[in-house]
Order: sequence, then C-alpha cells, then structure tokens
Amino acid sequence: MSSARKNEYMKRTQTPSPKTLWYGAAVIVTVIVLLIIITPTAFAQNTTQPPRISPLSRQYTELLRNVFNFVEENYVDDVDPKVLYEGAIKGMLDALGDPYTTYLDASKQRDMNDITMGSFGGVGLTITKPVESSSEKPAWVEVASPIEDTPGWKAGILAGDMIISINDTPTPDISMDEVLGMLRGPVGEDVELVIRRGKNVEFPVTLTRALIEVPTVKYGMINGNTGYLRIIEFTRYTPERVQDALEFFETNNYKGIIIDLRNNPGGVIDSVVAVADKFIDSGIIVSTKSRIPYQNIEYSASPQNTVKSTYGIPTIVLINKGSASASEILAGALKDYHLAYLVGETTYGKGSVQQVLDFRGTEDGIKITTARYYTPSDSNIDKTGIPADMEVLFPELTSDEEKTFVDLITSSVIQDYSAEHPDMSEEQISAYAKKLAKEYPLEERLLRRLIRQEQYRKKTSPLYDLDYDIQLQKALSLIGQTNFSDMVKSAETIRELQMKAQAESETAEAEE
Repeated sequence: MSSARKNEYMKRTQTPSPKTLWYGAAVIVTVIVLLIIITPTAFAQNTTQPPRISPLSRQYTELLRNVFNFVEENYVDDVDPKVLYEGAIKGMLDALGDPYTTYLDASKQRDMNDITMGSFGGVGLTITKPVESSSEKPAWVEVASPIEDTPGWKAGILAGDMIISINDTPTPDISMDEVLGMLRGPVGEDVELVIRRGKNVEFPVTLTRALIEVPTVKYGMINGNTGYLRIIEFTRYTPERVQDALEFFETNNYKGIIIDLRNNPGGVIDSVVAVADKFIDSGIIVSTKSRIPYQNIEYSASPQNTVKSTYGIPTIVLINKGSASASEILAGALKDYHLAYLVGETTYGKGSVQQVLDFRGTEDGIKITTARYYTPSDSNIDKTGIPADMEVLFPELTSDEEKTFVDLITSSVIQDYSAEHPDMSEEQISAYAKKLAKEYPLEERLLRRLIRQEQYRKKTSPLYDLDYDIQLQKALSLIGQTNFSDMVKSAETIRELQMKAQAESETAEAEE
C-alpha cells in the first residue's frame, strides 16, 4: 500500500451516518446467537499487573457483600446464594447498557461451545434483544442474519423481522437466555413463533428444530468469468475456505469477484484479518483501542499472505443491514484501501470487541466489551455502520401489499401447489407466478422467489437467485464497466464520509 494513500487517513470521528431499512421479501435469515467479535487472547491471562482498586470501588464492593449477607440471612424465605450471585452479576452488567456485555450461565456457555464445535439443535436465526423494554419500545427479539438452509431460512424469516412471541410467551417479558433456551433444544421439536415485519405485518410461523451446522463459505462462478464468494460467518475455518474459493476462481480464469457479506453476523477477529490479508498486501487491516493496554492492537497485512491472483482484480462487496462486526471489518478495510466497491445498503454498525471470561470452578462466565475496533482510515462505525458506495434497496411493500403478502404466506396455496409440482422448471415457476398474481396482486419477481423457496424447502438451495436479487444484478452490471477502477479509486473512505456527515450536521445546527 502506497505511503501517499496511508497519509490521507485522518483521526477518528464518530459522526452518525444514515441507516436504511430493508423490507425485501425473501432473502431469508438464519439462527445462531452472536453479533460479536471474539478476540483470541484469554481474558485473565493478559493482565501483567494487579488491578488498581480505588477507595470508592472498595466501598461499593463492601456494600454489595453486606447486602448479599443481609438478604441471605434476613429475607422471609430461604434464599439460594446462587440466585443472589447470578442476580447481582446480571444487574451489574445490565447497568452498562451494552447489549453485547452479558452474563453467561452454564446453559449459555454450552450454547457457545456448541457454536464453536459447529453444530447444535436450533431453528437457524441470529438474533439480538434490547436490554430494556417499554410500552413505546417493547424488547422484541430482532432477527439479525441467517444460516442458510435451516428451518428459519426455509420459513422465509428476514433480517429485521421481530419475534414478538415464542410458544405463546411474549418476548419482551423474557430474557435473552430464556429466548435462547426456547429456540434451541432437542432436534425434531416444534417452536411456535409470531413474527412482526415492518409496522403492521404479523403472522405465525412453526419451526421444527434441526441440527444446525455452522457454514462459513459458499462459492461459484457467475456468467462464466465472475467469481461469487459468499462468506456466511467468520470462523476458524473461513480463511482456508476462502483460499479454496480463490484457487477455484483462478482455475476458472475469473475476471472479477463479488464478495457477498450480506447477513454475515461476524465472528472471530483473527479469521477476518486472515481473509482480508489475502486481498491487502500491506498496511493496517483493523486496529482495536481500549483503556486496557494489551487490547490496543494493530492487525497488519503481509505481502506474503496476499493471493497474487487478486491483484488488480475488479472487486465488489455486497453489504446490508445484516452485515455486522467482522464482516464490517472486511468491508471497511477493502473500502478504505480503495480495493473494492460496496453495493447494497448501510451495514449493522457494530464496532466493538468482546472477550469471554470463564469463572474458575464454575460453569458460567461473562462476555464483556473490552475495546472498539477502527478501520484503516481510523474510523469506528459503532451504531452508524458503513454506507454502500452505491445504495441498492429492495422495494418496500405498500400497506395493501403487506396485507396481501400476509394473506399469501399464512395460506397454504404455494405449499399445496408445490407439493403437487415438486420439480418445477423456471418456465413453470414463472407461469404459476403470473397465475398467482391475479389472486394475490404482488410483484411477480417476489412471487417467483416465494415459489422457489418452497421448491427448495427440502433440498439444497442454489448459490444465488439472480432473478430476485437486484443487489447482485447491480453488482454484475457494475463490475464489467470500463470505468470500474476509477469508481473504486474515487469512492470516499469511511473517515471522509464521517467528516462530511459531521460538517453537514454542524452546518444544519448553525442554521437552526
């Protein structure tokens, strides 16, 4: 990376950037639980000096101990000390107001171990849940992003959908731990959900738990000369799978590459750094900043790790509001170094780093935010996200279309027809969509998508749906343009975008 480019980078700003909503009808979502970046270092083993405890901290610690003892000895009923212990820790962490800092009981720890091992019994939905709930803003469970070919994916649940009840239990009334306990469990059992989409659309969904295997990468060729690389999540296996994909593209003489990070919830920071290193030959990929000295880390690229075939190859990154955490690191690094053009919509905006602390002698622990990460242009995107260089949004449904959509998906017309015609061709799908549109006046492209989903309910879905996916269509049209290189070079870095937004905000405030 040239020194001239590096010198352009400026210091951090935290100006909010616009976020967009996606109500596109059927890019389906899946299920695990993380929207975190996990650092590889062990929490307790990096502290070189004992923590300095202030007199005020000692005072509060003593008060907590006294209250604990008093309640245990004087409460009207016998109290299990573990209940007090767990309640105190949960309350302390909840007081931080950080949805990514949380108590991990034994069940939650097992859930994380299941994810690490790569499989678990569940329904396939990556979710988040606010800490606080009110009548104005109920703490519904929000679907963040998917594991493909899982029950949640096949049922048509989308990023941004709200789960308002599980097995008739309203989700604002239960904790995240309870939500996970209800969604995950024995394979083959049904889970009843009520989904809210947008402002008014509500419908029931029955999901049958399956063995959820955590995928990492899918890839193939589009139009003969464009490599399509979908990174589903960043695990320890992702760099190896990406390498496999790049070698496959090279053997197929690829002339461009589309990296699809849509609905990618993140993963392990070492994994995304290793993937980015395949495209970036030098310079900082991402840095983490913290008040803890050992958490101030710069992850840099090395020329020997860069895949030679990616040099100068036209690259587009697809992003949406389900792209979070580690996926934002990759998108941000490629954008800041002018190595890729971003297409889609503003990302989720999770720019913090968590570590997991296991309590010795117990089966529980905590997950705590210890740092924030910064892109190569020294920008943190927490709560603002990364905007696309070219915004492409799926069309929103009108109020009448929303009602029609709910009527359609709560009926069994597509399921019944598909059961009678299990191997429909594209021509047959198109013909049935035209017929269906007469009774359910929705865009035929959407209807074709819903029919295809039902067709693939019991078999592996295709790598992409070019008929429905307008963001992928736009990427393909851009990547072949003669001025593509100029578009990438002229795209503003994240830092430049944040500075512009800040200047516009200050101007608007001055005019008021």
